[in-house]
Amino acid sequence: MDGRQLRMDALNGQLSVQQLDQMLDALDRQQRTIEQQQHTIVQQQSSIEQLSEEVRCLKERLARLTGGDDRRPPAAAGTAGGTTSQNYSMAAEERRRRQGRKKKSPGRRPNELKFSQAARVQDVFPDGVARDDCRLLRERAVWRLEDGKAVLVGYRIFVGPGGKEGRIDGVTPRCEYGIEILVVLAHLVYIIGISLDKACAVLAFFCQLPLSKSQADALLRQLAQHWEEEFVTLCDLLAYAAVVYMDETSWKVGKDYLSLWALASDLIRVFVYGCNRDKETLDLLLPPEVFEGIGVSDNAAVYGDRFRAAQKCWAHLLRKAIKLALLHPRRKKYRRFLEELLSIYRDGKRAAADGRLGEEGRKKRVADLEGRLAELCRPHWRETTPDMAEHEVDFARFVNELIECMLDEELFTFVLHPEVEPTNNQSERNLRSSARDREAGRTSKTPAGAYRRSVIVSVLESLRANLECFTLASVLTEVSQWMKEGLSLFARRWQELLEARPELEANTS
Repeated sequence: MDGRQLRMDALNGQLSVQQLDQMLDALDRQQRTIEQQQHTIVQQQSSIEQLSEEVRCLKERLARLTGGDDRRPPAAAGTAGGTTSQNYSMAAEERRRRQGRKKKSPGRRPNELKFSQAARVQDVFPDGVARDDCRLLRERAVWRLEDGKAVLVGYRIFVGPGGKEGRIDGVTPRCEYGIEILVVLAHLVYIIGISLDKACAVLAFFCQLPLSKSQADALLRQLAQHWEEEFVTLCDLLAYAAVVYMDETSWKVGKDYLSLWALASDLIRVFVYGCNRDKETLDLLLPPEVFEGIGVSDNAAVYGDRFRAAQKCWAHLLRKAIKLALLHPRRKKYRRFLEELLSIYRDGKRAAADGRLGEEGRKKRVADLEGRLAELCRPHWRETTPDMAEHEVDFARFVNELIECMLDEELFTFVLHPEVEPTNNQSERNLRSSARDREAGRTSKTPAGAYRRSVIVSVLESLRANLECFTLASVLTEVSQWMKEGLSLFARRWQELLEARPELEANTS
């Protein structure tokens, strides 16, 4: 029934107006649906025709390339069998190579298989629990280094009535490698500075340890997680140190050019990779409300007016004077200035080492040294002007820098406090290995990798500063004791600091 008939029925009283409107709306919706479907069909037919044309063109091109035979590729150049299509052969070779690179992952080896290949089996019981009261909980196969050789050891872990499990000595939770392997790997990669591939090759050659690059990367990540608390403790100890030597250099994280900070006290070393070179970062490392010690640094702007007492690095200052004297040997004033500056510095070193001097005597020596330095700089002090030669500008700026440091009382702090070194060479030496890694392109790819390096390098270098002999045996003895007692060397030093200064516990809690 069409719309006209419906209207006539409605006029004759056979349909209500409401029914008529509902039926008309339904007809309109059906009509719109039909029109949309017809439009879609037209578009699909056009697409089919276009695809058919493309398929036809491809078939013609393939027929031309294969000489009319699409069942096999053309013969190689210079051989019988027809003409050669180098484009086709290169594409086929590229496809073959791509398919060859797809290697199916072998998957995770079952624990039963690894345990069956163990060189020996060892039972692990919880401390303080009778063995008859324990039951077998699980089995783990762990690679260990014994006498310089990798050995797969099977551990049968037992649990007591209270749920107390036996712990494998020298193995972090859920790790299939002993702590000695993790330490050796970290030392090779982050301290010696070889790549992960070469570190795996070294372990395979000398220790017969099968270790892939992905496994090595995972082990370094686990070690950083295991030592993260020690890294935080090192940062806390550094903030309360009496003297901190610091230096910074550039470090790349991915495509971003950032910085690396190296800070050191008497027995603490902290390295922070992939951070900004600004005062905000320095305030995070040495909070102004906490750090009350002496900061030894170069004269970079980031250190300006930052510490209660500061010592500017004499090595940086002397290098500038030496450079001017060497590059301009005919300028006798540069050589005379260098000789007198060296004389002042050496006299300051002798005064710092003189144990007969008391506080007043040291202050007097500092006043004498500052007077000599002022007399040396006064004739050469001048403002820079555009008409000055480049070396004259450098010399004027150097003289101004010396005067500013002297007025800020940051040149002879080492005389007043003999425990302070006059240079920050210690931090510069700590940066050498990382600087070589940077020059070789072995920087951090991600912020997580930079943080991992910060944790591991800080702990290992702090161990070097604390241990009498920094060897694998001494490091493993110390680290294994941490794992047994649950308290590291640095945590014990932090407890000693809290006992000596009870007010710190309230500030840190």
